[in-house]
Order: sequence, then structure tokens, then C-alpha cells
Amino acid sequence: MKILIATKNQGKIEGATRALQNYFEDIEIIGIPVKSDVSEQPVNDEIYNGAKNRVKNLKKYAKENNIVADLYLSIESGINNSLGRWMITNIAIIEDNNNFESYGTSPSFPVPDRLVQDIIETDLSQVMNTIFEKDKERHNKGGGIQLLTHNKISRIDLTEMAFIMALTKYINEDKWR
Repeated sequence: MKILIATKNQGKIEGATRALQNYFEDIEIIGIPVKSDVSEQPVNDEIYNGAKNRVKNLKKYAKENNIVADLYLSIESGINNSLGRWMITNIAIIEDNNNFESYGTSPSFPVPDRLVQDIIETDLSQVMNTIFEKDKERHNKGGGIQLLTHNKISRIDLTEMAFIMALTKYINEDKWR
């Protein structure tokens, strides 16, 4: 199964790979960076819209470059207050060649009120660099969540969970569609 994912971030690719390997054999995932067409720091609906735009742009890229794939994946992280509290959430989208879409979210983590505006005006990564010392490993794989959970959960884990949630429509398609 050939899968395209809208990123070159190795941690996100690894998380998606781990999720897909739970349900499919012989997968090949190719990372291709494409634009989200939303703010650098997505807020509220921009999180879903950014992930959706990445899939759309990924499919466009594949068509223009004669790349055939079975699934197209993206994941977007952002800040939202949809439950009345500010938190960071990842939204994963999976779409096939028939435009059947599924989506899922990772677990979310709270953002202190004093940091919300700074995150919205810059992005979570810059705020994390201010709070914690800049760490290349955090940027590549672990993510800020690894620091915040004292190495219990990484960006890879959050990505894997978001894609497992998005896969529920695919792995239960006889019941779900």
C-alpha cells in the first residue's frame, strides 16, 4: 500500500507509520511537504482546515507529478478553545482516491492562560523555546509534549494516536460508511 503524507518531519512520519502498521501490511509512506494555507499557528477551525488543505495540496502534487497512492495523510497541530479552555490539539486527516475522508484527533494538553496570546502571535515552538532551552531532538521527534510529560509521551505518540482515531472509519468501513 502506497501512502503519501504531507510532511517531511520524521517524527510525524514515524507516528503515522506506527498507526498504519496496526491495520495494514506492506505499507510504504512517502513524505512530501505541502502548504497548509492557514496561519503559521493554526487557531480553532484553522487546525482542521490546515490538515484538509494539506491533503488537497498533496493530492494536487501527486497528480502533477504522476504519483499514484492509495491514501493521502496529513496532520496539523494548533491551539483551540472549543471546550472553553485553551489547549493544543493535533488533527489527522486520511483521504483515499474516492475522496472518502476520515479524521481524528490526538489527546490535547492545556495551555496556561498567560501563554495563549504569545502562542497565537508566534507559535507553540517559539514559546517552548522561551520556556525550555532550544532542543533539536524536540523539533525533530519528541516535540514539546515530551518535555511537558517528562518523557512519557512524544509527538510520535500523539501523531500515532491521531491517525489511529482517523483510521476508525477505514477499519470499520462495512459498519461506518
